[in-house]
Amino acid sequence: MSWERQIHIKSPAELEIMREAGRINATVLATVKELLQPGVTTADLNAAAEKVLRKHGCTSPFKNYGHPPYPASITVSINQELVHGIPSKKRKLKAGDIVSVDCGTIYNGFVGDSAFTAGVGEISSKAQELLEVTEGALQAAIDKMRPGNRTGDISAAIQQHAESRGYFVTREYTGHGVGRQMHEGPQVPNYGVAGRGTPLRPGLTIAIEPMVLVGTSATRVLSDRWTVVSADGSLTAHFEHSVAVTEGDPLVLTVL
Repeated sequence: MSWERQIHIKSPAELEIMREAGRINATVLATVKELLQPGVTTADLNAAAEKVLRKHGCTSPFKNYGHPPYPASITVSINQELVHGIPSKKRKLKAGDIVSVDCGTIYNGFVGDSAFTAGVGEISSKAQELLEVTEGALQAAIDKMRPGNRTGDISAAIQQHAESRGYFVTREYTGHGVGRQMHEGPQVPNYGVAGRGTPLRPGLTIAIEPMVLVGTSATRVLSDRWTVVSADGSLTAHFEHSVAVTEGDPLVLTVL
């Protein structure tokens, strides 16, 4: 894929549709977040997400995506699992787990894409700090979504925020443009050099997704060919919002 050739600037009307897709996506994630209790299976979380999607007449771009086809509508990644964890009836949440849930929503031909990581009951102070740093990296990146900046400013903000606090960012997985497709240009890594990359202009929409690890930037993929884990087994976290560049402040699309 040539990322630069896949950049699509959205009209105000298209942004309104994406805002509604984002609201529905946020509703799905809020519903799932309420269910993060010991004993709940990750398949239960996926079933709850699909119920909300059906209620709004939506589908997930995740389901049947890729090779092998992804089998669910959300990803659920626990502790050392960074992204792309597959929901399962056998996988039960435990007290002290941290759980990343990523969801995509297709509404009227446009995609909303966002993710959160949260604890199950009381979590360790290190896990709590990881969540705060990762969410802080997302906010630092969103603040760079302004005309005149470049994608490298977003990437550098994520990297600086995480690494200055002693954490690591993934090198293999990135943020990306989002719109009629789940993955559009530009590609937006979680590390980079400020002032470089694609210029940001009004109507550009990007799914910004810091993926932060405690012990290493290295990852590996499990035998299911989807689940990405930290190479050293250390904790990981992932937050994401779809965000539009406007003439003024950044517009976060995936909020209620």
